[in-house]
Amino acid sequence: MNTNTTQKVPVTILTGFLGSGKTTLLNRILSEAHGKRIAVIENEYGEVGIDQALVINADEEIFEMSNGCICCTVRGDLIRVLGNLMKRRDKFDYVLVETTGLADPGPVAQTFFMDDEIRAEFSLDGIVTLVDAVHIEQQLGRSDESTEQIAFADIIVLNKTDLVKAEAIDKLENRLRDMNRMAQIVRSERADISVDTVLNLSAFDLDQILKRRPTFLEPEYPFEWTGVYTLDKGRFRINLDDGPDPAMSLVVMPGQNVDDASLREGAEWCVRKYAETAELVRPGEVIPAGIHVNLQLDCPGQKSFFLESDEHIRVGLYAQHTAEEFALQLVDEEGATIRQEAERIWVAQHEHDDEVGSISIERDGDVDSEKLNAWLGVLLREHGVDIFRMKGFISLAGESRRFVFQGVHMLVDGQPDRPWGNSPRQNQLVFIGRNLDEESMRQGFEACLI
Repeated sequence: MNTNTTQKVPVTILTGFLGSGKTTLLNRILSEAHGKRIAVIENEYGEVGIDQALVINADEEIFEMSNGCICCTVRGDLIRVLGNLMKRRDKFDYVLVETTGLADPGPVAQTFFMDDEIRAEFSLDGIVTLVDAVHIEQQLGRSDESTEQIAFADIIVLNKTDLVKAEAIDKLENRLRDMNRMAQIVRSERADISVDTVLNLSAFDLDQILKRRPTFLEPEYPFEWTGVYTLDKGRFRINLDDGPDPAMSLVVMPGQNVDDASLREGAEWCVRKYAETAELVRPGEVIPAGIHVNLQLDCPGQKSFFLESDEHIRVGLYAQHTAEEFALQLVDEEGATIRQEAERIWVAQHEHDDEVGSISIERDGDVDSEKLNAWLGVLLREHGVDIFRMKGFISLAGESRRFVFQGVHMLVDGQPDRPWGNSPRQNQLVFIGRNLDEESMRQGFEACLI
């Protein structure tokens, strides 16, 4: 492997739990006169991407990946976006990857070591983790991701220190140092730190990471199981019984070999396929090879799907679940069972708390500020502990500028932003939290519209 990184593009991963101040720091980096041309890759959690609308200089190189966790199936999207960036290599000399606040940064960092093409062009400069000094104690007790973000950090930015007493900050910093003795800890208010503190660090040390986590280079995959079968020319049936899900994602890879290196190569190839929208395949239909499919399994009893082959070939089934979970069986046209030549269980992607979700509200028109304040007051008083993060912009009646707000739990901060000008006056709000009542929240906001 070529270890010369002088020509590689440095990459900083910017992470931190919801509401820690990542967007504020990103704005600061983009607005300072540091002489760098920075390409930003953002990842949103939820249906509506809003961070780009909150980032200043949004006409710069900002690439948004929505509706997914950057450390799960979107890893294929990250590879794709980085590949497209290299076609515009003359327009930037640094990359910032801002992860969603619910992401474990480990698999993101893995991308720069596991994918040969990415490793040849990019160099991981460091992982910067923002910590919300007000809420981190609560978050550490309820979220594995916040712990992982701290554990992987090269730089920990202890943010919002102006909202916490000095002795509490000292105690918190000691706890963070116990969790990660390798990281430098920087205190800040409103993410007001020097850009040199977080860029051009040359801080990510793979050897140190491997000492702390020997399995670091064992990546998470959006599938759990691979079975390798040899098919002759003809038509073959896959039988599935009821399992844990009403559907199962699958990629059939033709030309699969059984050695470990080939299985690993196939897995990385399938990561990119899983990043594509899945094609629905119903019972009785043929599963096309080489594309991401969703097998529909919500009908009772045994379900059958078909594979067709024009030649003697070995195929790999890269499936979301193991064969045992659905009693998967592959049979030929005579009904004889085809045995596996090889089987591999992968480290499946982590699962977020099923109770955690996002609600996106988009409405045109102006908002009555008094009604809005009353609604937010009741919402935060009754549900603030379950609202991890809120952000967005609002069109207030009688105001020529849009109003941008961000909040964490029961704390909300807002300020006037750029003028509306000729742009349509609209409202976009995103709430991320646990057990949120979407319909009630939509009705509450709509009641504030004029």
